[in-house]
Amino acid sequence: MKTAIVIGVGPDRGLGARLCKRFAADGLKVIVAGRTLSALQAVADDIIKAGGAAVPIVADATSESDVVALFDAAGEDLDLAIYNAGNNTPGKIIEMDADYFEQAWRVVCFGGFLFGREAVRRMVPKKAGTLLFTGASASLRGRAGYGAFNASKAGLRTLAQAMAKEYAGDGIHVGHVVVDGAIAGDKIFSRFPDAASREDSLIDIEGIVDGFAFLYRQPERAWSFELDVRTSKEKW
Repeated sequence: MKTAIVIGVGPDRGLGARLCKRFAADGLKVIVAGRTLSALQAVADDIIKAGGAAVPIVADATSESDVVALFDAAGEDLDLAIYNAGNNTPGKIIEMDADYFEQAWRVVCFGGFLFGREAVRRMVPKKAGTLLFTGASASLRGRAGYGAFNASKAGLRTLAQAMAKEYAGDGIHVGHVVVDGAIAGDKIFSRFPDAASREDSLIDIEGIVDGFAFLYRQPERAWSFELDVRTSKEKW
């Protein structure tokens, strides 16, 4: 049974959870990875109740041993790996602690390196597999007040692009999805309760998931590296 790993899974109404559910519905066994066992277990239970296969595993994206263990759990059936870890880290550079900047980079970019490295280490011998990274508006442009996030996401995108070029010849499809705007999910609704009244200005989660599924299904002679997703109201 083909296996997928999705790291960066939280509440049900979040991108990580919905990615897990979509690919499980498409017939993959999904390793549901993140930091909070209760959230991971809830997603895995929903998948199993729907007739799919899922295993929840607690993992820190910045821990080399945790990431290696994730891929060991997937075994030889690994076919898809999605790096969805990383939170927005606002702040003015002049007021920013060095540790804060470094932690932002570690979660978004360094974690992406660990995850991507372990993915290709297992995919290259088989000459097959798809590795996808979640990007953001910050992947493409700097914005005042978000220097740490900008640097981290831009670094992740460049890493993903380098890997796409480095391993295409080995049959590995590496892609990057730019989520250009706020997602209509638990994270935004919990922080900004009034967001529900303007939901049409927020990006639909299932639409983003469609993008990941599209990249995963692309044939070898028609690969895309990057897909950007935004609402019709987003200024870009």
